[in-house]
Amino acid sequence: MSKRASRAESAILERYRVALENVEAQAEIATIMSEFGYDATLIEVGKQLFTKTRQAYDLNVKEDDETSEAYSNYKAKMKQMEDTYSLHRKKAKVIFRKDLQIMKRLVLDGSVPKSYVRWLEIVKKFYAEMQSDTELQTKIARLKVTADDLNATSALLTELESARAEYLKEKGESQDATEQKDSTFANLDDWMSEFYAVARIALEDNIQLLESLGVIVRN
Repeated sequence: MSKRASRAESAILERYRVALENVEAQAEIATIMSEFGYDATLIEVGKQLFTKTRQAYDLNVKEDDETSEAYSNYKAKMKQMEDTYSLHRKKAKVIFRKDLQIMKRLVLDGSVPKSYVRWLEIVKKFYAEMQSDTELQTKIARLKVTADDLNATSALLTELESARAEYLKEKGESQDATEQKDSTFANLDDWMSEFYAVARIALEDNIQLLESLGVIVRN
């Protein structure tokens, strides 16, 4: 849910809240609307729809915030991992440039894939090979890539995968919350649309009372 959409929906909810509150709080309005079928029982139906929609809206906002936070964390981990791997890869290509077999083992003999899945596979293979071979570690240490550096980067890789999984989970929950919110909003919109239509008829001779329900009457 975009910020613009969120602001628009919050404004609509506030308009509905005021209408449902004032239709009962002002005795004259309550009496007139009751004569047109909108008694306390029917108004309660609208209030329950409003409560359900408000809860769905708040949940949607919460899930969107959590998704945004998870995405930021994932992108930060991704940037850190990309930068670290890029540097280690450049150094490895210098050290092992004359050994085509090692170049192939470390997947240095080609371009870096752009898709996340393919990129992840070559990165994981690079560090798995480096960590499992002390001879490779000894050689690359000359360019200040230590075993501790390799271990720390492998740990970062695990953090990246976890961050991406968390982001995708939150994204799914956010999409589900949006669908639920849209569904409840549609039901409330439909109910309030008829409510306002009846209010315009019932209170057509009293513009001030009509406007207290949030209906703007143009002269």
